[in-house]
Amino acid sequence: MSNFAVRIDRTTAAGAPTEGPEPKAATRNACKLCSPLGAAMVFKGVRNCLPFLHGSQGCATYIRRYMISHFREPVDIASSSFSEDDAIFGGARNFAVGVDNVIAQYEPEVIGVATTCLSETIGENMLGMIKDYKERHEGDGPPLVHVSTPAYTGTHSDGYYAAIKAVLQEFVQPLNLTLSHQVNILPPMCSCADLRHLRDLCALYELEATIVPDYSDTLEGASWDAYHRISPGGTSVEDIAEMSASKATLEIGHTQAGRKDSAGVWLEKEHGVRREALGWPLGIRLSDEFFASLSLISGKTMPETVAAERGRLVDAYVDAHKYVSGRRAAVFGEPDLVVALASFLSEIGIRPVICATGSKLKGWRELLAGEIDGGIDDIETIAGADHAKIAERTRALEPDLMVGSSKGYPIARELDIPLVRVGFPIHDRIGSQRQLTMGYRGTQELFDRVVNALLKVKQDDSDTGFSYL
Repeated sequence: MSNFAVRIDRTTAAGAPTEGPEPKAATRNACKLCSPLGAAMVFKGVRNCLPFLHGSQGCATYIRRYMISHFREPVDIASSSFSEDDAIFGGARNFAVGVDNVIAQYEPEVIGVATTCLSETIGENMLGMIKDYKERHEGDGPPLVHVSTPAYTGTHSDGYYAAIKAVLQEFVQPLNLTLSHQVNILPPMCSCADLRHLRDLCALYELEATIVPDYSDTLEGASWDAYHRISPGGTSVEDIAEMSASKATLEIGHTQAGRKDSAGVWLEKEHGVRREALGWPLGIRLSDEFFASLSLISGKTMPETVAAERGRLVDAYVDAHKYVSGRRAAVFGEPDLVVALASFLSEIGIRPVICATGSKLKGWRELLAGEIDGGIDDIETIAGADHAKIAERTRALEPDLMVGSSKGYPIARELDIPLVRVGFPIHDRIGSQRQLTMGYRGTQELFDRVVNALLKVKQDDSDTGFSYL
């Protein structure tokens, strides 16, 4: 999972080095992070919830490092701290002691329990251990929400969506009523600014949004006068319980839209809440679909403020078309974001010649084909990619820019092309948690960044160094 490529030395039986390509099975600088990281982000979006990893301390440290450097906020993640003996004989005792310590020190309302590769590999019976713990404590203490997240079967995106479903299954209660003003939102792994914007947009349509997860405050809060063991904010258990009474659920993200076992599908089947499956609302077309759903649910037309944002965005497209038309981009990251980015780029006249994700998705090419203008015959679509593969194909195809996380910087620097940073993780810039990518306003912000990145190259490469374009 490190940022460094793995060096593989191969020798013959006599000890002499051999020539030829490196093994295809080797992952070098993965274009993904581990599943428990995604689960931890979801748990951080539930009020007074502490993430707890059943596994080694190193897993918690690794996840904390990535989240802290991206969000620039304190992140506490507990661990059952496996030792060598626990890896052999099991970690049931460590789990019980760890939960006791967490309750004593943090007093959480909820403990989100995610597994790691180690605990999954040795076959830990997590449901049994949680049941035994509750029985020994006679039901006292906070709820323990379990989600299975071995990193070898998925990515941080997979862990994120699995945890959303686990939270809903734990807390949503059957209610024999419908609240016409209430809507559920199940967002993709987006920024804190995006979460706040989603809530504000719903309010413009006179809808009250219950967002799971909502880490907009827990992972980007104000300065504290006193230290909080658990960051304030997040969606309350009481609000989650009432999601069954909402008029509809907006489940955002192309990969979730096509799943038959998503959290939104479960909520619809078990509690009859209508599900609206939407793509990430980035670009005019996908944003139009999002706002059309809000109008359908609320019965209200698009507010004037939103219509004005759309009009300004259309005008910006016209103003900058000559600077972006015909350019080519390499796009990489979480699958839902990559699909949205590819759709947006093709909409403004930039050809996404590489669309890569670390997730191993069936139908990845077909999913992109449905969202990219002009077909995809000339586009390389790579699922299960690592950054070595992305770098190899980027060198070969020579795009004008890259769009993705900080992990694309080495190859962007080598090829002397701009990297427009979006997604997770962004370690080498400030403000990633405040990047807006949703709706017309988010599209406008990203559009300006893309255009200005290309203009900078044109300006820097000019013999005259002109200052007027």
